[in-house]
Amino acid sequence: MSVAQSWQRSRTAQFSARSSSLGTVITAQGELDAANADQLAAYVQRSIKHSGRVVLDLRGLDFIGTAGFSALHRINVVCSAVQARWAMTPSPAVSRLLRVCDPDGTLPVTTPRAEPLLQPTGARAQRSLTLLQLVAQPR
Repeated sequence: MSVAQSWQRSRTAQFSARSSSLGTVITAQGELDAANADQLAAYVQRSIKHSGRVVLDLRGLDFIGTAGFSALHRINVVCSAVQARWAMTPSPAVSRLLRVCDPDGTLPVTTPRAEPLLQPTGARAQRSLTLLQLVAQPR
């Protein structure tokens, strides 16, 4: 499986992308506000050109403003235009914003456990498996 990674840092947020044969995971960390929400939308648009599946991992966002919601809506439109399936894993801050701005749940949300792109692979998977094997079985 080939994996490509790229990074972009804005004033208050950091974005990264990891692509594999399964799709692309785009991670945002920090604060998403009017100063950088457009940068996230543009970063996602550049990152999804050749990906049929995109997961926007927002678990690292401590703050998201209404401009961030607007960016998520633009990401939804862009993914639809290129026929890329996408979903986001929200942080508590993102979940609060979605409850207010998207009460009907039109934007796709997933969980890390339900998303294959967020499952450990390679060495990370081996470490997870090893940790599970260290726990004594109940008698």
